Amino acid sequence: MFSLTVAAVVFGVIFLAELPDKTALAGLVLGTRYRASYVFAGIAAAFTVHVALAIAAGSVLTLLPQRPLQAVVALLFLGGALLLLRESRKKDEDEADAERPAEPANPSFWRVAGSGFTLILVAEFGDITQIMTANLAARYDDPLSVGVGAVLALWAVAAIGVLGGRALMKRVPLRLITRVAACVMLVLAAFSLFEAVRG
Repeated sequence: MFSLTVAAVVFGVIFLAELPDKTALAGLVLGTRYRASYVFAGIAAAFTVHVALAIAAGSVLTLLPQRPLQAVVALLFLGGALLLLRESRKKDEDEADAERPAEPANPSFWRVAGSGFTLILVAEFGDITQIMTANLAARYDDPLSVGVGAVLALWAVAAIGVLGGRALMKRVPLRLITRVAACVMLVLAAFSLFEAVRG
């Protein structure tokens, strides 16, 4: 049964974690060079594949006993929070790439969408948001709600990256977004650890 609450929580967590990721910047760069709808189609398809893989992995985790599962989920969230905090200290190396002019050629839909799909499929494999999606699928034991929330969050970030990423990054500091995502993950880690201890 679909839970709007679970989908909304997953959307918020995944959206905040993915927004400062280099994938949003890759979408921005591709969007400045090619037709936005073509780029978005490829990126959206790749994110859908990633969420399906993460949901499958999370469903396997639900076979573990509840207390060890909560402890594993807490550790994974804690690790994700630490990775995000470390990432917030890095400088944005890809920003200069966004300044490149658009290519004059008008490539086909399949070429542009295929480029976006391949780039995201490779770049996001084993990424923090994929791991978080698997954790959330294990935590809520609701693959449909988690999958819908995660896909919509990733698509929203892709759309922001492709259509308006440059404007957002000028108004909201990337470090702030990353730190908010890390704090949300720390809260989820603490809650999962509490449930593991409480039994």
